Amino acid sequence: TLRMTRAYSVVRALNREIVSGTAIARISSDHSTAASTGCTSGHGASEGTAVRNKRELYALMSEAIMREIVIPADELPDGWREGLAEIARRTVRVFAQHPWIGDHMDEEPGQSGPSVLRHVEQSLAVASRTGLPVEEQLEITGLVDDYVFGYAVRNREQEADRRHLESMVAYLQTQLDTGEFPHLAALIGDDPRKGVERVMHLASQEDRFERGLQRLLDGIELEIERRA
Repeated sequence: TLRMTRAYSVVRALNREIVSGTAIARISSDHSTAASTGCTSGHGASEGTAVRNKRELYALMSEAIMREIVIPADELPDGWREGLAEIARRTVRVFAQHPWIGDHMDEEPGQSGPSVLRHVEQSLAVASRTGLPVEEQLEITGLVDDYVFGYAVRNREQEADRRHLESMVAYLQTQLDTGEFPHLAALIGDDPRKGVERVMHLASQEDRFERGLQRLLDGIELEIERRA
């Protein structure tokens, strides 16, 4: 629809920028104003196609992103473990493609769109393969979501850390010199800059997400086996 096309255009605009709060407000405001006044592409906007305000635009943007996360039925692996793993992998890929999501998508909460519900339904359908009670199916999907969202937010923070490396190293040096952080000092070593860069390298390894995901799924599988 025209409304979703406008939402996708905002998503593409955000992906082209290093998104600050000012940038997202400006981009969404520009598109919302153009849509509501009928200026987009030179066509008048009817009541059924106009985006009425920023809150509605955010909801449409969320729907556009969630459509990318839902896995087509013929691509969803069999089994609860690989099914949940693939949902997690796809979600973190989408977050990587749209890095502004974690910082800004909750600023204008609204009613969940159909793709949000499809994602929840798909996750619960896969979790039902465990044979656990429905409440615990919800719990394990929540555990996987928490891991995915936490990983995405941490990656976003690492990008910010790289932009402020010098000030971070200087501050760390003054704190380590107090002797109050022996375990942190052992991790960083004698050269704080090299130590911070090494930690950043370890945190940015491509297989780190998969290692953590498999450890999480190992724990869930052990609990299922314990009850069998």
